[in-house]
Amino acid sequence: MTLAGLTLLRPWWLAALPVVVALALYAVRRAAPLGDWGREVDPALMDYLSRSGAVLGGRRGANLAAGLCAGGLVLALSGPAVERRDTGSFRNLDETILVLDLSRSVAEGGNLQAMREAAAAVAEAAGTRPVALVVYAGDAYLAVSPTTDRDSLGTTLFALDADTVPDRGSHPERGIALAARTLAESGVIAADVVLISDGDGIGEAALREAAAIRARGWRLDTLFVPATKPLPPGAPKPDPGPLQRLAAAGGGTSATITTADPVIAQVSAPTAQHLAAGGYGVVAFADLGRWLLALAALPALLLFRRSA
Repeated sequence: MTLAGLTLLRPWWLAALPVVVALALYAVRRAAPLGDWGREVDPALMDYLSRSGAVLGGRRGANLAAGLCAGGLVLALSGPAVERRDTGSFRNLDETILVLDLSRSVAEGGNLQAMREAAAAVAEAAGTRPVALVVYAGDAYLAVSPTTDRDSLGTTLFALDADTVPDRGSHPERGIALAARTLAESGVIAADVVLISDGDGIGEAALREAAAIRARGWRLDTLFVPATKPLPPGAPKPDPGPLQRLAAAGGGTSATITTADPVIAQVSAPTAQHLAAGGYGVVAFADLGRWLLALAALPALLLFRRSA
């Protein structure tokens, strides 16, 4: 979460801030000297009684200091941080893998060219990070190893057709599993796996592979490829529903190739955000919370002052 130019590594702690403020205000109001007598007694008489030592002060100041201290602790625990200058050197720990469905149903739907263009747009959104390409139908193959050479990747993308994968059928779980093995072999920390398909063949096996992707701290996003021409009799009808369930299992986002902005936004997020989402925020961000803890302790010093 980004707020006022800072990234909050643990933003859920902010939920405690309204509670702390409410309790501090309540404690301050209840700690007034003599309770409601301060409003009932003549001001001149109350001033005389205070100067003569007949009225002891309340704990309003002490409660206010405690409230400020607690508020500072909550802000510190939320993890305000700034991105380290050398984050760019960690881009090899953050990869994107495109998993393209080249089964007959996609080719017969007439949207193969649009699928290639969507894949190219996702690769471009990855910036300087490595991108790999997996293609599948009845089986899955690594068409392009992780690379930063966008020209080479683009050449391969636009050479793909319905005959690229010789195995007939549609087994997306094999494409996802191959993407996971590729990431594991590269030793990456953060990754986006983007599956582009018409939804055919997605079942329990694919959902299990998606859950395994999420368990490793990576994301699985999906892009739906609709049909643009009538399908042959008996051909599976494109369906975005299975892709949406797959993205949910993989902790990612689902969209269509015509409105791919939500997925592109996830892929194009800075490496620092990807690393933080994977639980490695300390690699990419300098946490300022420890300094806020020191500042939060200053109001606590008022609690130790000696009474007159």
